[in-house]
Amino acid sequence: MAQLKLSRRALLKTAAIGGSGLVLSGCDAFDGLSSEGSVRDFLASANSLTYRVQRLLAGRNALAEEFTEADIRQPQRPNGVTAPDDDAYKALLARNFADWRLEIGGLVEKPLSLSLVQLQAMPSRTQITRHDCVEGWSCIAKWTGVPLALILDEAKPKLQTRYVVFHCLDTIDRDLSGDIKYYGSIDLIDARHPQTILAYGLNGKALPVENGAPLRVRVERQLGYKMPKYLGRIDLVDSFAAIGEGYGGYWEDNGYDWFGGI
Repeated sequence: MAQLKLSRRALLKTAAIGGSGLVLSGCDAFDGLSSEGSVRDFLASANSLTYRVQRLLAGRNALAEEFTEADIRQPQRPNGVTAPDDDAYKALLARNFADWRLEIGGLVEKPLSLSLVQLQAMPSRTQITRHDCVEGWSCIAKWTGVPLALILDEAKPKLQTRYVVFHCLDTIDRDLSGDIKYYGSIDLIDARHPQTILAYGLNGKALPVENGAPLRVRVERQLGYKMPKYLGRIDLVDSFAAIGEGYGGYWEDNGYDWFGGI
């Protein structure tokens, strides 16, 4: 099984770099773009430019479009892992997440450990927004949860903090070193955006397992893969060097854009 999964990871990277070759069809004419690493470096520079331009044009607090309940015409479409088979997750689910805790640590003055009941007792935000998937589909749904900014205020990030990293309970892949749990990240600007919430409710009901129960991230100005499900821990960091392969997320380590803005 491990060898099969390793091949899948290699395939993902090859596909990502191969897809970039459609854009960089003339890259052989440029010195330094003949290897996979060089192409990734080039793409990283392009993504960084996109990130800076979007920040300049949209501003820090520009809101994603919000809709009315009349615009909700179908259930939120699940994607990716929809029923984690991890023993730890299934044990939490069996007790309706009564034993689940969200751990917040890393570069914080005050590490936190919050139950679902505690999160639900905090001030909440409800928003009806469109989920845009990198696969090409969209879906409008109503999300309810705690603004991530409130959690950060309580945890008190240290001055050197640059990113918020989400660690999940679901196994997304397997490697020779063992199971790889899903992980992703955003910067502090998006973490404090008014529409960035830790959602425990969907369309007026508790968040279903297929959509990420007990808690998932909503970052409404970014693509769906930037909104991790099945949250277990949040770490505040100053770099991605010690996380996965250093690109800030599972899909990013496999060739996707880190920013993922829309």
